[in-house]
Amino acid sequence: MQVTYGQAVADALREEMERDDKVVVFGEDVAQHGGIFGITRGLYEIFGEDRVKNTPISETSIIGVGAGAALTGLRPCIELMYSDFLLVAFSEIYHCVAKWRFMHGDQYKIPMVIRAAAGSAFGAGAEHSNCVESLFMHTPGLIIISPSTAADAKGLLKSAIRSDNPVLFFEHKQLYQVKEEIPEGDYTIPIGVADIKREGTDVTIIAMGLMVKKALDAAEKLAAEGISAEVLDPRTIAPLDKDTIRKSVEKTHRAIVVEEGNKTGGIGAEIAAMMQEEMYDELDGPVLRVAALDVPLPYDVALELVCVPNADKIVDAVKALF
Repeated sequence: MQVTYGQAVADALREEMERDDKVVVFGEDVAQHGGIFGITRGLYEIFGEDRVKNTPISETSIIGVGAGAALTGLRPCIELMYSDFLLVAFSEIYHCVAKWRFMHGDQYKIPMVIRAAAGSAFGAGAEHSNCVESLFMHTPGLIIISPSTAADAKGLLKSAIRSDNPVLFFEHKQLYQVKEEIPEGDYTIPIGVADIKREGTDVTIIAMGLMVKKALDAAEKLAAEGISAEVLDPRTIAPLDKDTIRKSVEKTHRAIVVEEGNKTGGIGAEIAAMMQEEMYDELDGPVLRVAALDVPLPYDVALELVCVPNADKIVDAVKALF
């Protein structure tokens, strides 16, 4: 069955709300309007105002109310319009959502999902185009998921909603309209398990979100030049599937990490450091990073494209290892 990435997310929400009446949806304009990207369209008509609620334009209160709902037995699935706005509620996420289960032991569970649209979107500007996953990697207690395909988005969102732990669920804006094949019926994908999107023998390209598609494009170009690239999608950024990364590097002995976030202090820095510490003997060269330039993304689309990774930049990085 072929559906868009956005429809896969919408189907996961509806199916989980049908399966469990404790699943509720909160966010700005998520009820009658269906959300800024239309993902929650139709849920209000099916489940009513008790389970699909519009909120004020206040990310702090949205996350706070969601945390309270989770603590009292509901399973809130919060929608924030853009992942950039997670920073408005950083204290609630960092100190409350992520830490309270650790601080209070068996008294609390926080089965809460925070969905947010991430990444560049053809001129949305510096305040609406960021990939902020790396900021939250430094937040113990959070699960962080960034699916690259419709099938992964649906299966992982279902797992996230069923989890008793808080989850940040990042959906890249440029993927919403991409149509792909997904399995029929109810299925889940386990949290913390990476996926090999393309087998290869010469180099491992670790990529997340939209960058998986850029990496696959790069792998096609590299294949034409006799270089076999394996494309590995972590899918879950925290916890990170180190075992699958190790097995891939044991085969290829070279690795690069591709992310759309800024290079300094990014996901690639963490993965490269981990590989240096734990897989050094398997590497035949340095772990290279391909990431956005360390600048706020400009409104100008031509300049924006210069700032973010593309297939050619990935190809150049791979060639630098040989």
